[in-house]
Amino acid sequence: MVSNEVQIQITDRNGTSHEVMAPTDLNMNLMEVIRSFELAEEGTVGICGGMAMCASCQCYILSNHDLLTRGDEEEAMLSEAFHVRENSRLSCQIPISEALENLHIEIAQED
Repeated sequence: MVSNEVQIQITDRNGTSHEVMAPTDLNMNLMEVIRSFELAEEGTVGICGGMAMCASCQCYILSNHDLLTRGDEEEAMLSEAFHVRENSRLSCQIPISEALENLHIEIAQED
């Protein structure tokens, strides 16, 4: 049987680690998964609705996954954001797929 979920480890802003099963068949992105599991305070992640316009969903990729490269909008937003690291990504720009199995991320601190 083919699973329609991938396991993702998400470290929240308090340093608590959460293992979540994210659906691969609902066309969700990582920001939506963080919100649906309520791993960040309401209204603090995905403020722009996932349009790569606010950086409130910034996260750090801690595992060695080959993700799609940052698009121009994501690059521009991260160039203006706080707490940016080399492994920073906007979680709204990462679609949930089988390739994310065992992904480990940390949600970036708020500004």
